[in-house]
Amino acid sequence: MRFVAAALAVLCLVFQNASPGHAQDTWPSRNVTIIVPFTAGGTADLFARLLASHMQVTFGQSFVVENRGGAGGNIGAAAVAKAPNDGYTLLLGTVSTHAINPTLYSNLTFDAAKDFQPVSLIARLPNMLVVKNSMPVKNVAEFVAYVKANPDKLNYGSSGVGTSIHLAAELFKIATGTKMTHVPYRSSNEIMQNLTGGHIDLAFDNITLAWPQAKAGTVRALGVTSPERSPTAPEVPPIADTLKGFDATSWHGLFAPAGTPRPIVEKMAVEMKRILQMPETVTKLTDIGAVPSPMTPDQFTAFIASERAKWAEVVKASGATAN
Repeated sequence: MRFVAAALAVLCLVFQNASPGHAQDTWPSRNVTIIVPFTAGGTADLFARLLASHMQVTFGQSFVVENRGGAGGNIGAAAVAKAPNDGYTLLLGTVSTHAINPTLYSNLTFDAAKDFQPVSLIARLPNMLVVKNSMPVKNVAEFVAYVKANPDKLNYGSSGVGTSIHLAAELFKIATGTKMTHVPYRSSNEIMQNLTGGHIDLAFDNITLAWPQAKAGTVRALGVTSPERSPTAPEVPPIADTLKGFDATSWHGLFAPAGTPRPIVEKMAVEMKRILQMPETVTKLTDIGAVPSPMTPDQFTAFIASERAKWAEVVKASGATAN
C-alpha cells in the first residue's frame, strides 16, 4: 500500500508539472524564437533584436532572432501561424503582414486576423512627404493646390507596389482627389537617389532616410504622415494639420500563434511595456524616427482591426495586387 501511495503521488506530481497552468507559470523554460519576416538589417530586425536582448535578461532564457524574408513578409508570418501555440515561437509583425497584405495578396496561406494572438505594438514610424527642391511649394496646402493644378504630371516614388510608402501616397490621392503617377523602386535608397537627382518629383518616404536628406537641403520636407509631430523632426508639421484625419503611419508589433495561453501573452506584454518605456530605448527609437507605443493585447487587437479595414479600402482603390 505504501508503494502504491508513493507511485500515485509521483504520478500526480508529473501530471501537475505537465498541466497547462504549470507551463504558463514556468514560461519560458527554454529558448524562444522571434521570427522576423524580412531580411537582417532592417527596422523590423532592429526591433526584434532590441526586445530579445532585454527579454533574455529578464526571463533567463535565450531569445533567438531568426530572419525568414520573402513575399512581403508572408513567408515568415505563415511559419508562425502554423507554429505550436506554446509561447516559444513569436513573430515581429508589421503593418504590411497584418493590415496591408490580407487585401494585397489573394493567395495567403494564413489568416492574419484568426491565426495570431497580438501581444503588443512596439512602435509607430511616420513617413515623410518630401519633394524635389525645384517644386514651387513650401507647405502641404500649396502642394495640394499644385497637384490639383497639374493632374497626372507629377511622379512619386515608392519602395514597391503595396508597401507603406506606396499606399501613403495612394491615401493622399484619395484624401485630396488628386492624380499622380507611381514609380516603384526596389528600396528607399533608390527613391532618394532619384528624388535628389530630379528624376521623380516627390515621395512619402521612410522618415529615417528622408529627414537626413531634408536637413541636408537636398530635398524639401513638407509634412509627416502621423497625426502628431514626430519627436525626430518636431519642426515638420503633420499632413493632418491640413488634411484632417490623415494618418499613414507604419508600425511594428509582436505576435504569438492564436491560442497561446493568455498568462504568457500578458507576461510578454508587461515586459515589452517596461522595455519600451526605458529612457535608453526611447532615445534609440527616436533616433531612427520611431515612436515607442506599447499597448495591451486587447488594445493592439483593436488597433490592428481598424488598420486592416483602412488599408483594405486603400489597396482596393489603388488597384494594387501582389502574388
